Amino acid sequence: MTRVLVLAAVAASALAQPLWAQDAAKVESCGHQATVVAAIQQARLDRVKERKVQAHVLSNATWPENFNTAIPLLTPWVYEMKMRDIRNQNLAEAWTELCLQQ
Repeated sequence: MTRVLVLAAVAASALAQPLWAQDAAKVESCGHQATVVAAIQQARLDRVKERKVQAHVLSNATWPENFNTAIPLLTPWVYEMKMRDIRNQNLAEAWTELCLQQ
């Protein structure tokens, strides 16, 4: 979880633009990160083995390439959760909320 928070903080703080543009860029960045989280969650639901998640997720990636580096950082966070939580929670929504608070 700490790695996830660090990743969000780095992604959010890397944007050195005016405040209004930074807000728009932050929302966009958090959206892409949430899409990565959703893809990893779906891979878990599809019972993809953890070591094969990156290849599986990249085969259907719709986000900018620079967000691919988040996959190995976010995968353990998703795979450590109980399957009950994976089925019943919207991790992308939770991630977006957490990211936007940074």
